[in-house]
Amino acid sequence: MAVEVGDKAPDFELKDQHGTPVRMADLRGRRVVLIFYPLAFSGICHGELCAIRDEFAASAPKDVQVLTVSVDSVFTHRAWADQEGFTFPLLSDFWPHGEVAQTYGVFDEERGLALRGTFVIDAEGVVRWKAVNPIPSARDISEYHKVLEEIS
Repeated sequence: MAVEVGDKAPDFELKDQHGTPVRMADLRGRRVVLIFYPLAFSGICHGELCAIRDEFAASAPKDVQVLTVSVDSVFTHRAWADQEGFTFPLLSDFWPHGEVAQTYGVFDEERGLALRGTFVIDAEGVVRWKAVNPIPSARDISEYHKVLEEIS
């Protein structure tokens, strides 16, 4: 069952690249851009997360939290974040494998990884915008600023 615009964003707790637990419910009062991606160190994912680092996260309003999620381990995320200078949380949906991606309706059962799903969640925890791209199709990061302006 997929999460749709207007739904309350399902709560979850995952560890970031430093092993620190991040819980969605703890982010109430902030807007969240929740970004699912297939795999660290892969070509399109690399380009997308670098664009998030360079074109979005640095210029996002102060009340916006970027969270990225993949089925990679905490250790893989740490190596990738250190290599690329990613300072936003890279959350590990490693075990139970893909559980959060499944909850949000962006898990590819056949391949065992997340689709390119993005959810913009308002300060009350309601999904206000959603886009899901197939695995080989990169996202348009510029859309995030437009959506956030609409829900400010």
